[in-house]
Amino acid sequence: MTPSMISFTTDYGLSDGFVAACHGAIARLAPQARVLDVTHLIPPGDVRRAAAVLAQTVPSLPQSVHLAVVDPGVGTSRRPIALRTADGSLLVGPDNGLLLPAADALGGPTVAVHLTNRTWFADRVSHTFHGRDIFAPVAARLWSGADLREAGADIDDPVRLPAPLVSRSEGTLTAEVLTIDHFGNVQLAATADLLADTPRELQVNGEPATRTTTFAEAPEGTLVVLADSAGHVAVAVNGGNAATRLAAAPGTPITLTWPSPTPHRT
Repeated sequence: MTPSMISFTTDYGLSDGFVAACHGAIARLAPQARVLDVTHLIPPGDVRRAAAVLAQTVPSLPQSVHLAVVDPGVGTSRRPIALRTADGSLLVGPDNGLLLPAADALGGPTVAVHLTNRTWFADRVSHTFHGRDIFAPVAARLWSGADLREAGADIDDPVRLPAPLVSRSEGTLTAEVLTIDHFGNVQLAATADLLADTPRELQVNGEPATRTTTFAEAPEGTLVVLADSAGHVAVAVNGGNAATRLAAAPGTPITLTWPSPTPHRT
C-alpha cells in the first residue's frame, strides 16, 4: 500500500530556507507527494521534545512516511536510519532516539535499516544538511514505493532515549516534564491512569491544585491537574501559563502530593 503522504517534523525554524530546500528535494523525486508539515519550531536540538511531538501526532495521521530531522549530531558517526512499523508506516531520520517513540505509537518497529545506499541520496551530501541530502530523498523514494531493504542493511539496535523519571508511591507522584505546549500547559511523562485514585484537591510542587477533566472546570487562575489528549498527566492554569507558574522546563521533575486516606479503626 502506497503511503498517503510524507509528514515532516524538524527544528529548522521558518526564517531560513532549510524547510523549502527539503521540500524541493522531495519534489524532485516525488512531485506528486503530499507533504504535511507537522512543525518546524521544535527548540533547536531538542530531540526529546521532537520525539514526544512526533509520537503524539502520528496516530492521528493516515499511513505515511514520517520524515523527522532534529539532528545535533549531523555529520558525525550517528547513523541515518529508516524504520517500518507494524501498521505499515515508515519513519526516516537520524538514529538518536527521535524515531522510536513514534514507531512504538504505531505498533512498534518491524524493520530497521541503516541508510547506506548512496544512490538514494543527493549527488553531493553536505556534512551539515542531511535533511536535504539524505533524509528527504530517502523519504521521497519510500513514498514512491521503493523497497526499504534496498536502502541499506538491517539493524537491530536503533537508539532509544532513556526512560523519563516516573515514580508513584503512597500520596505522591513525581514525574519529569515531557513537553510544554504553546499555551504553557505542562505535560508529564506519567500516564493518566496514575491519577485514577487521587482526590480532587492536591498539591503540585507544594502549591494547591485541583484535579479536573477540563481546563475551565476550576476558577480562573487555579492550577489544575488533568488527563491530556495524549493520555498523559498534565498541569495547567485556567487562563494562565503553568510552565511559567512552576518554573518548569522539559526534564524538570514535578511532584504531585495528596493526603493519604485515614485508616479505619475498629
